[in-house]
Amino acid sequence: MGLFSIFTKEKKETLDKGLEKTKESFFSKITRVVAGKSKVDDEVLDNLEEVLLTSDVGAETTLRIIERIEKRVARDKYVGTDELNRILKEEIAALLEDNDTLDGDDFSLPESSDPYVIMVVGVNGVGKTTTIGKLAYQFTKAGKKVYLGAADTFRAAAVEQLVIWGERVGCPVIKQKMGADPASVAFDTLSSAKANGADVVIIDTAGRLHNKVNLMNELSKIKQVMNKVIPNAPQEVLLVLDGSTGQNAFEQARQFTKATDVTALAITKLDGTARGGVVIGISDQFKIPVKYIGVGEGIDHLQVFRKHEFVDSLFKS
Repeated sequence: MGLFSIFTKEKKETLDKGLEKTKESFFSKITRVVAGKSKVDDEVLDNLEEVLLTSDVGAETTLRIIERIEKRVARDKYVGTDELNRILKEEIAALLEDNDTLDGDDFSLPESSDPYVIMVVGVNGVGKTTTIGKLAYQFTKAGKKVYLGAADTFRAAAVEQLVIWGERVGCPVIKQKMGADPASVAFDTLSSAKANGADVVIIDTAGRLHNKVNLMNELSKIKQVMNKVIPNAPQEVLLVLDGSTGQNAFEQARQFTKATDVTALAITKLDGTARGGVVIGISDQFKIPVKYIGVGEGIDHLQVFRKHEFVDSLFKS
């Protein structure tokens, strides 16, 4: 059954508004690059490279984009600066296609007698618990029975925030006392969800990153315990990244992908930053699908990442 499958006019407007700061910053820089130039030459390409880097696209992805444009310039012999935006848009879209990035026309849950389990990871402050709440809202709105597990037992605020989201969305939150074993919370959550015929379980985890070995061990233990209740759980490990942190988001992605088997990404807070280029770079570099993007504070402002709509919105005049 499809979830989030219809991209309405309202969602498009929310995406456009959410990417406004990135777009304005990006195009003001592009305008300066082509000022006084009639064609795309080496100087324009050098300056464009700087624009992409300062837009947090990332070094590797920037070089790939520049190489693609260089090939087009060489092939077409003469490329006017008035064509640069169109070519850049086409090459970024092609780059995402080449990397087989998921396009969120329709996400579905596999048919199963067991709940679909999502383990959510990420450092504190990236919007992890809020993302869980908004995901729970979307699944609940689609008619799914959702259970939340408060396995970040090291921060009282994290548990309290998750409980508030549970009340707001109307889904049970399984918790234990502060300092409890996170794996025990995950076990209780899955056991309760399975016994009560839940469709989806979302497990919050601690956001520490100061010791990668401890983090790896903790996440591995949680997964092993969940497997005892539901084979192959979690079916999805969702890493939440704060898009407004720019290159820090890349570093967090590097650390967490080493610590656990991340299967999908959510990039939040894009509405409050001019650094939306991180979505392009992270999609390209980590070969892990960006599944969701946060483009506003509203409960329905977590959107499935649709690469075509994202690029269209970024380059919308």
